[in-house]
Amino acid sequence: MFGIGTTELIVICILALILFGNRLPSVMRSLGQGITEFKKGLREEEPSPPASQEPVRSQEPARSSQQPATSAKNAD
Repeated sequence: MFGIGTTELIVICILALILFGNRLPSVMRSLGQGITEFKKGLREEEPSPPASQEPVRSQEPARSSQQPATSAKNAD
């Protein structure tokens, strides 16, 4: 594995624990809380409306389909 033996991996892990050991529990705790909140959010997903109902549309004032009549008086 990339030319790194088991002895080198053990030394790297020990150094990482010495450097980051005091912060490791808080990082793992926040990671666990994040995963828990994510799962809770998936379970509390709002149900989608049934397919038989039409989506609710906002009520707009009715538009007239008639176009304004042009005046024939100005044809002179």
